[in-house]
Order: sequence, then C-alpha cells, then structure tokens
Amino acid sequence: MAYGDVFTKINREYYQLTSAERKIADHIMLQRQECQFMSISELAEAAEVAEATVSRFCRRLGYRGYSTFKLAVAGSSAGTRPVSPLYGEVEAEDDVGEMCRKLCSVDVEAITQTLTMLDPACVTAAADLLLSAQRVLCMGLGGSMILAREAAHLFSTALPNFFAVDDSHHQAIRAAMLTKQDAILYFSYSGSTRDMVELMKLARERGAGTVLITRFPKSPGAALADIVLECGAKEGPLQMGSIAARMAQLYLTDVLFNEVCRRDMEGCRERRRLVADALADKHL
Repeated sequence: MAYGDVFTKINREYYQLTSAERKIADHIMLQRQECQFMSISELAEAAEVAEATVSRFCRRLGYRGYSTFKLAVAGSSAGTRPVSPLYGEVEAEDDVGEMCRKLCSVDVEAITQTLTMLDPACVTAAADLLLSAQRVLCMGLGGSMILAREAAHLFSTALPNFFAVDDSHHQAIRAAMLTKQDAILYFSYSGSTRDMVELMKLARERGAGTVLITRFPKSPGAALADIVLECGAKEGPLQMGSIAARMAQLYLTDVLFNEVCRRDMEGCRERRRLVADALADKHL
C-alpha cells in the first residue's frame, strides 16, 4: 500500500532506519513546520548528522533528493500545528462538545485505518496458529499488557487455553518453558521494546508460534514474529498510550476472536453458555 504523507512514511520505515537516520526522523517529527524551511546543512546540524546521511535518509523514503523531500514535508505540514500532548488535535480552547467530536472522529479513524491495513490471509493464519496451540500466552509490557489481559479474558469465555502473563520476569520464565505446541499472542504498539525482542527470540528457539499486534510491521519484534497484524492510529512522541491506538488493537483482537470462534460455532456457543451459568450467581 502506498502512502503519500511523508510523516506516515517515516513512521512506517522508522525501525528500518540506522541510528543516525532515526535522529533525522525524530527531529523532523518534532519540528514538522520548521523543517520545510531548513537547508540540508541546517537539518544535518540540527540532527547532529552528516549531510550525506540526510541525503541517504531522503532516498530511503523514496524521494530523489532533499529538495523533493522538503516539498513533501511542506505538503504534509500544510495547516498543522506544533506537536501536542493531546490526541485528536484537541486544543485547550475547545469546549467539551468539540473535544468529544474530535476524539470520536480520531477513534473511528483509527479503526477505519486498521481495517484498510488488514490482511485477511494474516487473520486466517493467526487463527490457525492459535487454534492449533495447546496453550496460548497473552503478553505485553506496560499499557500493552492491559490489552493482553483483555484478550486473554475475551478468549477465555470461549476457549480454555488462553492465559495472561503479566510480569516481565514471569514472561521470561514461561517463555523458557515453551514447546512447539504453544503460542504467544503479543501486544506492542512500537514492536521494539527490549524485553519483547528477547522473548520473541526465546519463543523462536523453543519452536513456539507467535502472533504480534503492532503499529510497525518493520519493527524488530515484527521481524521475529510468525504473524504480524498491523493496527492503525499514529501517536506523536508526547501521545503515548492513546485510547485511539488501543481501540485499533482491540478491534484486531475482536476480529481474531470472531475468526477463531466461527470455526466452531456450536462448541463456542456451548462453552460460553457454561461460562455464563458459572457467572450467573455472581450478579445480583
């Protein structure tokens, strides 16, 4: 899928960049408006890299040179403001109604964007992997672990072999004991946390299957996963843990859950009935 927006291109290619090229990307993402007016030498100086690195960075993104890249930045920056710590272009002067409308729009857009990125073949393969596993461990770190818990809870209403593993040390312990009959369902927006990469390597060594839900299909974690499901929603450097990004990942969880369950509708219906009966006495 082709992306014309230069900032979207940078996001998608970020984890394929060298450390020096990432410094350029970081500076551009933080100074979107100013970069379109800078010369190549000014940008190189601001990012503390060589001019040749800037040229290589532009070519890596598919532009003929720095001038073409600057035009793309100008086009993508038209009408934007400096990066905000709030998501959905919410401004301090917005009233509550306007804030609600903006957030609704960006949340819906995150799910819509995820739908356009969705590869049905990957969904099918992920469902096949999870269904064939004797045990599925749902994992993440930080805010992503909340999503892993939600996934484990959802799947456990229909299948008996999904478990959330919270603590990173406990995750490492469980990963060390994985077998070829096990699978991991991992949540990571960046796909680049150190603990996750080490765990994915260990899972591969043990022969366990891995499904990763992430924003960056070219991240280090994605390179180690058997199947990658890409979510929408772009977060700025001050917007980590946005609800829109979580909704996009929850949408993928819902897609995966329904694909797994529809393979055995009668079995799923009976198991969910048993769970409902067991929980009935817990409600007033």
